[in-house]
Amino acid sequence: QVQLVESGGGSVQSGGSLRLSCAASGYGDRRYCMGWFRQAPGKEREGVAIIDNSGTITYADSVKGRFTISQDSAKNTLSLQMNSLKPEDTALYYCVADSLFGCTLRPNFRNWGQGTQVTVSS
Repeated sequence: QVQLVESGGGSVQSGGSLRLSCAASGYGDRRYCMGWFRQAPGKEREGVAIIDNSGTITYADSVKGRFTISQDSAKNTLSLQMNSLKPEDTALYYCVADSLFGCTLRPNFRNWGQGTQVTVSS
């Protein structure tokens, strides 16, 4: 049974930092496209950052230079370091894995975590 469990969300002031983590289980030794998406109230889900099975990383323009995605394959964990946070980064953040149609920032992923809330106040 594939399972993704996020942690690390919280509330910070604008300019602050948070680090999200995702513990993945049920994948065995296979490597998949993994990443982070977010959804703010009243908005569609948005791809934030992804990393494919060769380690190539793609960021959304809105987070480039501020967010860093990393993966520890030995521990089956995925992280998202978020710096210089802005109020518009406020959203429910999801860990995703196993894309259906290529490794892109489109929400075409087979597996989604339950999400962790990030709130940035001005």
